[in-house]
Amino acid sequence: MNSTDVIIVGAGFAGLTTARELSRQGLDVLVLEARDRIGGRTWTDNRLGQDLEMGGTWVHWSQPHAWAEVSRYGLEVIRSPRAEETYWLEGDQLRHGTPDEFLQLITPGMSKLTKDAAAAIPRPDNPLQASAIQDLDQYTLQERMNSLDLPDRERHANEAVWVGHVNGPLADTGFSSALRWTAAAGNWEIMHTASATYKLAEGTSRLISCLAEDSTAEIRLNSQVTSVEHDAVGAVVTVNNKEKIRASRLVITLPQNLLHQLPVYPALPVAKLGPSRDGTASQGTKVWIKVRGPIKPFAAYSTAQHPLSVVKSEFLGQDESILVAFGADSSRIDGTNKEAVSEALQVWRDDLEVLDSTAHDWMADPFSRETWFIQRPQHMTKYLREQQQPEGVLHFATSDYANHWSGFIDGAIESGLTAARSILSSLR
Repeated sequence: MNSTDVIIVGAGFAGLTTARELSRQGLDVLVLEARDRIGGRTWTDNRLGQDLEMGGTWVHWSQPHAWAEVSRYGLEVIRSPRAEETYWLEGDQLRHGTPDEFLQLITPGMSKLTKDAAAAIPRPDNPLQASAIQDLDQYTLQERMNSLDLPDRERHANEAVWVGHVNGPLADTGFSSALRWTAAAGNWEIMHTASATYKLAEGTSRLISCLAEDSTAEIRLNSQVTSVEHDAVGAVVTVNNKEKIRASRLVITLPQNLLHQLPVYPALPVAKLGPSRDGTASQGTKVWIKVRGPIKPFAAYSTAQHPLSVVKSEFLGQDESILVAFGADSSRIDGTNKEAVSEALQVWRDDLEVLDSTAHDWMADPFSRETWFIQRPQHMTKYLREQQQPEGVLHFATSDYANHWSGFIDGAIESGLTAARSILSSLR
């Protein structure tokens, strides 16, 4: 049986960060990736004539771990196009105005909703520190929104924005998710900007390649770990149902929704398997849409009940432009169906000619089964601490278990650094 110091399951940001840190300390590290590419839930792919981010995209200087890596490798960051007009719904009525008018509409509700963020999570790097979060984590985001008694026009607009943030129904989303991101950014305005404004000029694939190139770890693609056996001194993984490899330490970077599907002997505790079986609150889709141009850059918001909840301009050209859109339920629309996408856009605009569209169904992807991570109510206070803890020689690294910017590239890097530090400490 082949053996190594550390095996890492998954070559996304968490896995490759861990691999870089451990291999640079002289350990023999093997990364096993089930896909035919590195990157996990980030993936820069050339479609519709552009390099498009099929998964995670945006970074921001309020995200310390991601920004440190951007600075380390000298990567250029650019801004997505600034919207010049905004469309939104008030019930069944379509409204059209400037971005500033829409901002004025949502500001009272956003301020009321997030006013407890600093008190509930005074240290975003330790989100469970304050006792106040225990009570607030009982609520769904929809329940908390309803309790504000906002005028309908304000409530509808605020709901639309949050559906875009969480990529799922607000009735399934833990209110703590809104508080965590707001606390991490400092206020809701920065959080709103940090989540969907600045991106890497060469794509997320460039940063993931930098991590891989800065490591001496061996990376094997098309290598799915199909079972894990572990004891007090090490672990044995089975790869593609045939090859067995032994390691002193094992790092599992699977998204939360996949963890309960991995056969592990002895079995993992309920605190890790329970939330995996429940699934995350995010259930949505991301769709790229090519339309005939030129067009004025815009943003638009509807509801969780519409196939597409949020859409905005991302690439602008004279002959054609490309929009990026998000929907709260991936089963409601096929992002590769041009006619269905065109129909979905008409809730806001019937003047856009859709030339083509594309998407990747992350909910159906056997190696993700989720989009970006959003917790259900009570999951953070009930499970997070134990989700982060090693189980003997098994360690866990994923953006889903991060403290600071859970669900973002930043969270994945944070989690990878934490796992590497824990492994080095245990081995030495």
